[in-house]
Amino acid sequence: MRYFLEIAYDGTRFHGWQLQPNALSVQEVLDDCLSKILRQPITSTGSGRTDTGVHASQQFVHFDVAQELDTEEMVYRFNRLLPADIVARNLYLVADDAHARFDAFARTYHYHVTLARDPFKRYYATYLPRSVDVARMNEAAAVLLRYKDFTTFSKVKGDTKHYNCDMYEAVWQQEGTELVFTIRANRFLRGMVRLVVGTLLDVGRGKITVAGFEQIIASQDRSKSSGAAPSEGLYLARVEYPEHIFKTSPITN
Repeated sequence: MRYFLEIAYDGTRFHGWQLQPNALSVQEVLDDCLSKILRQPITSTGSGRTDTGVHASQQFVHFDVAQELDTEEMVYRFNRLLPADIVARNLYLVADDAHARFDAFARTYHYHVTLARDPFKRYYATYLPRSVDVARMNEAAAVLLRYKDFTTFSKVKGDTKHYNCDMYEAVWQQEGTELVFTIRANRFLRGMVRLVVGTLLDVGRGKITVAGFEQIIASQDRSKSSGAAPSEGLYLARVEYPEHIFKTSPITN
């Protein structure tokens, strides 16, 4: 039987989601927990990767077991064993061919920026010592919705077959000294969100014009984008699936 496990995690001490030979990852800790509780080797498959220091307020993984599970009991037991920086939220029985990565039809990331120095946010938001022009950043962010090829905001290395993404939303919101960037698409390239944010922040600083931002996208030239924004401000916030793949307790996104 196949299950989807919904989790959240603080990525501060982890070297990303993906299993790595010489560094601690979220997947390593989670799979170890699942294997011990279920008393069989478990290798989970995530809805996507997050980089070192990146957080997730919603991430999904799937795994297979021979027996049917009491979902509430399992969530309780998982949380008893998991460290405090990883939390199991829900467990869902799904179709046998359901896939946490390939069946997701949309993903949303949030990027948090603070304009006020705060020791309690140093691992959870990026501090900017000077204000930025949010209206101009939103004007530039709207340009993203007119494009599909995001080669400019992709890492040079990787096994990506194409650089097309269907962009649904890209907007900055400000409340006091806090800024949050929301970006939603069917898929994202590795490192894409942080490169987009870093370039948009340069628009807000007046280093790049809105027209210049569009030229950067259209160039499909990785060297034209600004440096990646720091990892601590980034959160995988939402992953959306078609309801028909859930056999019990269909998820409400």
